[in-house]
Amino acid sequence: MSDLRVQVGEAALTATWTDANHATRDALADALPLSGDGARWGDELYFSVAVDVPPEDARTEVPVGAVAYWPQGNALCLFWGPTPASRNGEPRAASTVNVVAEIDDVRPLSNISGGASVRIERA
Repeated sequence: MSDLRVQVGEAALTATWTDANHATRDALADALPLSGDGARWGDELYFSVAVDVPPEDARTEVPVGAVAYWPQGNALCLFWGPTPASRNGEPRAASTVNVVAEIDDVRPLSNISGGASVRIERA
């Protein structure tokens, strides 16, 4: 069962919380719903959020479908493919992020041509 509804432009997605980065996940869950205008960086879309959490189990290489918090930019990031920082085609953040959820099906994100409005709420 999905924990989150993720609206990206016209694409309606679902996501499930991970078992990592509990402090970040809790802070984001307390702030839901979150929304903003996304900026695209390769196959990553990110937007500013009013959450301030330090790095936990932070990393740059993330799985396809990762929903991650970027501590340096106080932003939430959605990853579905390679970014300009990628090596061998894997999703990779510009700097370390705390992965908190995974999108169940990223295929609709491939149709995004630029930035898009994003809204994340409880399912």
